[in-house]
Amino acid sequence: MLEKNQTPQIGLTPRLGLFTAIMMVMGSIIGSGIFKKIAPMTLKLQSQNLVMICWIVAGLITLFGALTYAEIASRIAQTGGLYAYLRAIYGKRTAYFFGWSCFAVIQSASIASIAYVFAEATIRVIPFSFYGLEIQALAIATIIILTTINYLGLLFGAVVENLFTVLKILGLLIIIVLSLMYNATSLPVNSFDSSLIYSPTGFNVIPLMFSAMLGAFWAFDGLNNVGFIGGEVQNARRNVPIALTVGVVGVLAIYLITNFAFFHALPVNEIIPMAMKSGSIFAIEMINQISGTSWALFVSILIMVSTLGATNGSILTSSRIYYAMADDGVFFRPFKKIHPKFQTPSFALVAQAIWASVLVLWGTFDQLTDMLIVASFIFYGLGAYGIFILRKQKNSVQSGPANSNFRVPSIIPIIYSVFCVILIIVMTFQTPVETGTGFLLILLGLPIYMWIRQD
Repeated sequence: MLEKNQTPQIGLTPRLGLFTAIMMVMGSIIGSGIFKKIAPMTLKLQSQNLVMICWIVAGLITLFGALTYAEIASRIAQTGGLYAYLRAIYGKRTAYFFGWSCFAVIQSASIASIAYVFAEATIRVIPFSFYGLEIQALAIATIIILTTINYLGLLFGAVVENLFTVLKILGLLIIIVLSLMYNATSLPVNSFDSSLIYSPTGFNVIPLMFSAMLGAFWAFDGLNNVGFIGGEVQNARRNVPIALTVGVVGVLAIYLITNFAFFHALPVNEIIPMAMKSGSIFAIEMINQISGTSWALFVSILIMVSTLGATNGSILTSSRIYYAMADDGVFFRPFKKIHPKFQTPSFALVAQAIWASVLVLWGTFDQLTDMLIVASFIFYGLGAYGIFILRKQKNSVQSGPANSNFRVPSIIPIIYSVFCVILIIVMTFQTPVETGTGFLLILLGLPIYMWIRQD
């Protein structure tokens, strides 16, 4: 019972089951990348085999990351995900810079870029004009509507996320079937003229593959989102690791089959012109070419559902990072506010929506995704390496064999951490503007941190 004059503590409570956690992993990953990125990747590499290698490597590295973070999640089951992990391993300052980076670049730009693709697909279905800013206006409206849904309650947002995830998986299966049927019935044998394609060779291919691989990593990004709501998942030490592993394996299988189907339907020399078409979405262009406008309309609606679901998942999970930061005293106090009726981080949701809307007006889809991927891998690698520190923290309440039966072979986090470092170095030279902008936004967090700590 509460003593006299004592007020009940309002906080986030565990209400999500395993199925919802798996759907949240898959729903947060499957967004815009699988529909859009194959064309620019093919344009850079001009080789079906190299593009498929990029998807396989990105998928395996993502799986290594998921397994690594599954072990970490089994040891640290708290709201905030990677923020909570970095705090336990390196302290509040390092965790703050990750949380700030999520707000400034990683998660907010992710929300903005996925909403941007949703708007592109929607305009193909329902054309309208708005002073030349149709895409931006619709993307911002989408962010506001989904933020409102998640403001009204976690379970409401989770039900919406489950529905979106199931629908887009079914839709992807239909695209796969259409692609495989087209090649089997419509293309003449040996119609692909390999002499038309120049495939990069030698040392030149390595940086090009890393650059192209950013597209695949963008399509796989989001695996850590369920960790952000770890404190709201029932039996989180068991369910979060299972959700991470099952979710990523499922998405990897779907992505590889989808890309195989894409290349099965169209040769490289027909995909490249689609990449050069401004504002185009590859999956829509491809289905329009092989199956006609009716199926292209269906794919447009599918992409609307897919990107809407991914945007919803990012909005739902990301706001919990800023709540955790404020709860630790390293972010502005209002971000700690929990709505007394809906039990959601209300202020964090609103602030996130405002900044994501600003980013919609700032850059294009590819600029946003390149910027956020490089920034995110700084902390992904740092967190993965931290598993070795966490294993040695014998006196930690949150870690140790007594609290975790899940352990991955050490080679897995080593490979993942090394790959993160290599990716950051290569992309600093390949995309200096996007990488530099991401680094600058991260560094802007330093004076804010000093100000908050002094306050």
